[in-house]
Parts: sequence; structure tokens; C-alpha cells
Amino acid sequence: MKTSLKPDAQASGTFTIGGDLKVNRLGFGAMRITGKGVWGDPKDPEEARRVLVRAVELGINFIDTADSYGPETSELLIAEALKPYKKGLVIATKGGLTRPGPDVWEPVGRAPYLQQCVELSLRRLQVDRIDLWQLHRIDSRTPLEETLGALKKLQKDGKIRHIGLSEVTVAEIKKARKIVDVVSVQNLYNLSDRKHEDVVDYCEQEELAFIPWFPMAAGDLAKPGGVLDRAAKNHGATVSQLALAWLLHRSPVILPIPGTSSVKHLEENTAAASLKLDEAEWKEIEKAAR
Repeated sequence: MKTSLKPDAQASGTFTIGGDLKVNRLGFGAMRITGKGVWGDPKDPEEARRVLVRAVELGINFIDTADSYGPETSELLIAEALKPYKKGLVIATKGGLTRPGPDVWEPVGRAPYLQQCVELSLRRLQVDRIDLWQLHRIDSRTPLEETLGALKKLQKDGKIRHIGLSEVTVAEIKKARKIVDVVSVQNLYNLSDRKHEDVVDYCEQEELAFIPWFPMAAGDLAKPGGVLDRAAKNHGATVSQLALAWLLHRSPVILPIPGTSSVKHLEENTAAASLKLDEAEWKEIEKAAR
């Protein structure tokens, strides 16, 4: 669908991660600049590099990746495409998952492994310190004190600026915060999958960044003729753009990170930041979603 919306990430407003990393709220998730099954090189590496360059041109200054995307591929492409990094660009990465094969992910939270994760991410991204390093998953076989203790030491050593968590409950966040200072949470969350509603509310209350992955899913709400479809058409937008705009509306601490391997799709996603609905429209969508 053609849209008159201008792709400008600055229209999403700002959030300050950890009290000192000010970013535009609409970011970019760099998982899709890899091969099928999040394994190996992307089908079109040059287009992937163009996506990264264009993202920064569109005002995106928060890029989220992980050492397991590829593995390694995403981090390497980011450095290839964007070095020297533009001032104010925040690159967040994650570690703590091993990749035995395509679409296979295994958590490992042992201290030596996490130290290796951080050291190798520093090398691939070509930075002296990672602004935001997120534990990709809690490893149930390793005491949380060991896992987070390793991150605390890496933070003290200047290798990590801030620490975040991924796919966690409110209870797990509270437990982790007794060991380290947690500044962000990255959980599955979108208009149609809201099982982490309590985590969003907790993050808002505590002023922690909430980074929803799989942000554009809308499920049955996206059906032709439905409330989402009608609202999107009324605003000359796509349902996916509306799903992103809803996340920005849902809470001031939410930082959506839609990903893509296409410049055209990137521009469409970024234009969602300019999409504004009135309160009555949002209430109708919220009612349908619930």
C-alpha cells in the first residue's frame, strides 16, 4: 500500500535508557539481516548493508542485535556498514544462547561463556564498550548469581555500560535487580500477544526500557474489514504500521525494534512513527484487542 506518511524515527519521541542513553523510540532489530533460520549470511548482503545505512539516515539511533544472529553475521554486518559509528548511535547486543543449527537456540549462563560472548561481541562490533548488553535467556541450569555476577564484573571492568534481560517475568526482574542494575527488558509483545502485560506495566512504573520483539504481529485483528484494517485504511497506512504505532502509544517506555532485510520495508516501518490516531480510535482498537 502506498502511504503518505514520512519515514522519520524522530517522530516516535525519545526515551533515555539507563539514565544516559537518549534514543529515538522506534529502533531497528537486526535479526533479519541474516540467512534463513537466522543462520549464516543474508540472501543479499549488499541490501542488508544498505538497510543499516538507511536506518541511521532515517533517524534510527537504537539498533538491537545479538551474537547468536547468524551466529556472528549480524554484528559483523553492522560494523562493516556503519563504522565509524555516528555520534549518539546506540548498538545493543545480546548473548547467552548457543546455536547448534538453524532455528535452534540453547541457553548457556555460565560465567566463562558469558565473558567470551562479551569479548567477541566487542571485537565484531569494533567497540571498546557495549552500551547495552542483554542476557538473551536465563539458563535454568546455572545459578542466576553466577550468570549476573559475571555481567557485573564485566560492567565493572568497563566492557558493558548497561545490562538488560530478555524473556523474563516480573519476579525474575526483581530477583535480578538485587544483583545488578537492570535498565531494559526485551520480551515477546505485540497487539495480539500480550501475556507480558504485567512486565510492561512494571517497566513503566520503574522507568525501565521495554523492547518488544515480534512487534508487528496483529493476529485476527488484521483480518480484512476488521477494526485494525478499517483504521489503517482511514489513515492511509498498513496494518503493520498501525501495530507499531499502537506500541508507541501503549507506553512511553516501549521501544519497538521492527526488523527487515529490505530498504523499502524499512522505510515503511519507520513511517509508522508519524502515524497518529485520536483517543477514540485507540480505545476502539484496544477494546477489540482485549
